[in-house]
Amino acid sequence: MFYEPKDGHGLPHNPFNAVVAPRPIGWISSRGADGSDNLAPYSFFNAVAYVPPQVMFASTSTKPDRGDTKDSVANIRETGVFAVNIVGFDQKDAMNRTSGPWGREVDEFADAGLQKAACRTIDCAFVADAPATLECKLTQIVKIEGEANFVVFGEVTGVHLRDDCLTDGRFDVTRFSPLARMGYMDYATVRETFTMDRPTD
Repeated sequence: MFYEPKDGHGLPHNPFNAVVAPRPIGWISSRGADGSDNLAPYSFFNAVAYVPPQVMFASTSTKPDRGDTKDSVANIRETGVFAVNIVGFDQKDAMNRTSGPWGREVDEFADAGLQKAACRTIDCAFVADAPATLECKLTQIVKIEGEANFVVFGEVTGVHLRDDCLTDGRFDVTRFSPLARMGYMDYATVRETFTMDRPTD
């Protein structure tokens, strides 16, 4: 089939959500100017540069108590920092809990039963037992086409790696099976990897 998004797809569910998959999940922790903490997952997330290391995530909806965006972007606008927590398979239920439409007064760490730890380079909390966490300073927020679409870019200023996720000096994703978003309400995990060398001639 072929369709133009502006005309609709005619299917029971939007197939675009399943085309670009799997997508890594950025479990974004942020802190408002009032000191309140927030934690929410975003599947429009990725690393975008090596030097300096930089990441991005996109927020695509609004909340009644946050005007044109959601808690994460609103907090980052106020404080200029955020942390990206990597989600392991064992944390899937807690991650899903933090995706709920809770009011800005709700601390998702507490609501999901997660232990907090303090970031070292920024004033923000992170998920204490996350396989890895990237501490980030905001570089820019870009408004893109669409009513509530914002892309947040940050420079990584600190990296936490859980010791049991290191194997022979490498960060080993098979030790925690990272969670990825597929289409619709589907998820996947990474349990196996393989290696290919780049061609040299």
